[in-house]
Amino acid sequence: MVKNYWLVLLLGISFSAHAQWKLVWADEFNTEGTPDPKNWKFEQGYARNEEFQWYQPDNAYCRGGLLVIEGRKVDKPNPTYQPGSASWRTNRPRIEYTSSSLQTRGLHAWQYGRFEMRGRIDTRPGLWPAFWTLGVAGGWPDNGELDIMEYYRGMLLANAAWGSDQRYKATWDDSRKPITEFDDPAWSSKFHVWRMDWDEKRIQFFVDDLLLNEVDLEKTYNAGGEKKNPFQQPHYLLLNLAIGGLNGGDPAATEFPARFEVDYVRVYQHK
Repeated sequence: MVKNYWLVLLLGISFSAHAQWKLVWADEFNTEGTPDPKNWKFEQGYARNEEFQWYQPDNAYCRGGLLVIEGRKVDKPNPTYQPGSASWRTNRPRIEYTSSSLQTRGLHAWQYGRFEMRGRIDTRPGLWPAFWTLGVAGGWPDNGELDIMEYYRGMLLANAAWGSDQRYKATWDDSRKPITEFDDPAWSSKFHVWRMDWDEKRIQFFVDDLLLNEVDLEKTYNAGGEKKNPFQQPHYLLLNLAIGGLNGGDPAATEFPARFEVDYVRVYQHK
């Protein structure tokens, strides 16, 4: 009788926690072919962090109910190459890797809610998959960055970044968890659920319901200018697979193609 009582109580708590959320947007990736243009736009070319990959739409496709973002090793001319350039984007004569970066910028953005992604990440050297958000207003980092899932060099990261008193330099609240701590040799071959719960007071980051990081929004005001809080504005979503760069590590020993597979992305808000 006691066991049944506690089971009913736990089920009631679980149902109550779920019932407070309403699904407001999702992509289940069930239509074969190109990702839905009503939901996603693509970044083009070299983007950030001195990463090795050239972003292009061709590397993302929906197949078998999954969004697949594929990193490929290639050898082709860099169309933006400028001999003698000091910029890492234009001083590379050849493109060695390609991948895709999808975002909802200009299409969908949300302020507060529960953001979920079920996916499988490739954890081999040099790969840098991510599921994250950026604020719609302001330049980085004053617009705010939320890294719901980021992986490189053996670690899962769950981060928030906002403006410091120096331009283009962020203040970070970050968490790093080695995947070896999961004590599961097959962890990388499995799908996992990453989640962010965000309201006006705090942000929490989870993987498979394990809390990775919690951010107090009383501490996230930009240090310069008007001292705005970038987490009190709508954010848009990004999904990408980066390669190498400042943090991603060396992909030289990794066999390509590499894949970041996404089962779904869902956004909930309070009823």
